[in-house]
Amino acid sequence: MAKIEGFRVKNFKSLKDVALGRLLTQHKNEPLTPMTAVIGKNGVGKSALFDAFGFLADALKSGVEEACDARGRGGFERLRAQGQTDPIEFEVHYKASVNARPINYEVKIEADESGRPHVLSEVMDEEQENEVPRCFLLLTKGRGVVWKGSQGSQVYETAEGFNLLEVSKSLARSIIKEKKLEEFKDAEFIELEDRRKLGIATLGALKQHPRIAAFRQFVEGWYLSYFTPNAARGLPLAGPQRHLNVHGDNLSNVVQFMEREHSERFQFMLKEIAKKIPGIDRIETERTADDRLLLKFNDKGFQDPFYAQQMSDGTLKVFAYLLLLNDPTPPPFLCIEEPENGLYHRLLETLAHEFREHASHQEDGSQVFITTHQPYFVNALDPKEVWILDKGEDGFSTIRQASDDPVVNNMVAEGLPLGGLWYSDYLDAR
Repeated sequence: MAKIEGFRVKNFKSLKDVALGRLLTQHKNEPLTPMTAVIGKNGVGKSALFDAFGFLADALKSGVEEACDARGRGGFERLRAQGQTDPIEFEVHYKASVNARPINYEVKIEADESGRPHVLSEVMDEEQENEVPRCFLLLTKGRGVVWKGSQGSQVYETAEGFNLLEVSKSLARSIIKEKKLEEFKDAEFIELEDRRKLGIATLGALKQHPRIAAFRQFVEGWYLSYFTPNAARGLPLAGPQRHLNVHGDNLSNVVQFMEREHSERFQFMLKEIAKKIPGIDRIETERTADDRLLLKFNDKGFQDPFYAQQMSDGTLKVFAYLLLLNDPTPPPFLCIEEPENGLYHRLLETLAHEFREHASHQEDGSQVFITTHQPYFVNALDPKEVWILDKGEDGFSTIRQASDDPVVNNMVAEGLPLGGLWYSDYLDAR
């Protein structure tokens, strides 16, 4: 399954320049682990980092202008880091499969003269064995060049410092001005009609651009959890649905789908989930006259069952997460903000182990990205899986990997839990 090896965001909210993992210009870094957790105190930028993934997914779906206004973001100028005039930038370094060559996608978003956001540039590169990337998409202000199939151009051989934007601007301007493509095999000049839409949204729908199509499908498959227990308590109209949506208000529909299409697996899953929720003896379903499916939770201390509408926020949240992890066709990338909210602290290590076990399945597991500030959850993690967000002296976020500190590595190796070290301030910047 596809996996993000590195992610970088610049000039987005409090994230002036934050990078995690392996990137095109930092190719010697270790890639992100299958499960990654970002920890930090309140106000250091965890929600901003979570929303950076959400913004990119929204921009692909509906365009950058709508993404700037969606989910209460408040528009481009409220998103751009305070005091900054450079574009908002996102960079994703990923592999479509275990044996595939890494692909790097970089997009820059700027405001036009009227203050409306548009896509300033998009660049996509494929790494090669000789470490010189092969560029196959160059767009500047909606105009540029794209290479079909598996072709591309090693335009960075003479580029000092891999200044991608300047190289792409120079090359794209030259090609746009002269429209000379003879020297570029399988390249074509393109001009997008709407500069507020991502180029990968349009080109990713065409068969002649399989690498762009694969990346588009990858981002479209991201699952960012905005789960709310109250939404899960609703009684939606009958009708099975394959996947849990971001708010969880189709929980009953997913249960209906699982019971219809994967009955044996679903019954086994309910038994396993019941073991992981304190006080729950078993979980069953009940079909209503209008073909809706209700969840019944049998508490060990009571004869009559409780329905989902009566269950606690924490129980519903754990059930939703475990149902998500048992999806027969899970999302490639699962992003959850503070899963600990409303949960009994002893459940957190169990939940962390469930996330890691799911993420460790290369063929059918999701890559898991979590933001948290709960030490009990961090106790179950390895230093390589944990990134620490802090606030710099300038007020912007900084990030570092817990495993960068040899003292932390040694203490964890001696048996001290990582969450305990964080609680005791051993992970604070020194």
